[in-house]
Amino acid sequence: MTTLIIFGATGLVGGQALALALADKRVAQVIAPTRRVLPDHERLTNPRLEQMLQDPGMDSWRAEGAICALGTTRKQAGSAAAFRAIDHDLVLEVAARCRQAGVQRFALVSSLGADPGARFLYPRTKGEVEQAVEQLGFPSLAILRPGFLEGHRQEQRAMEKMMGVLLRAAAPILPRSARASASALVAAALVEAAIQQPAGMQIITSERFASHG
Repeated sequence: MTTLIIFGATGLVGGQALALALADKRVAQVIAPTRRVLPDHERLTNPRLEQMLQDPGMDSWRAEGAICALGTTRKQAGSAAAFRAIDHDLVLEVAARCRQAGVQRFALVSSLGADPGARFLYPRTKGEVEQAVEQLGFPSLAILRPGFLEGHRQEQRAMEKMMGVLLRAAAPILPRSARASASALVAAALVEAAIQQPAGMQIITSERFASHG
């Protein structure tokens, strides 16, 4: 039986990963640090994220596997610096704490096009944090690079809704790598990687998550 830590459990992908983990008989306990309180579950521990980060001890971080689905956009964050503080600095901080606590398997949601040498902020930040997490030396590391995430969002923004409609319409003529990524498939891959991925590093690209065939 496995204990998992899930970061970003109130988001689109992280929320689905949490539901899958709690339903999985291989998982004995899920630790999901959040800022918003989660519904009670007998196998769920839901500490406040800030308190867990401020705790110098390692006990609350001990698990076999961890999932990081933290992320935002520059528009949501309000500035480039605020975006980087979450998508790079916070992601790296939780990864480092997990590594210090002895977590063996780490699964990270990155993005299609992640590249530390990219001109634009979003793919450059994703590429930089990938490199930084890799250098932590997890025995098993899975990096997932989905494209535009398709799934039910609690807050549906107009641009995201429009993008989803366009990608669904164009799916038959797009290569699999360019299609929308089904958030449920991303979540399932995260849980599997955190539970049983073998040693080494694996990059899972957007083709694996393509929606609509």
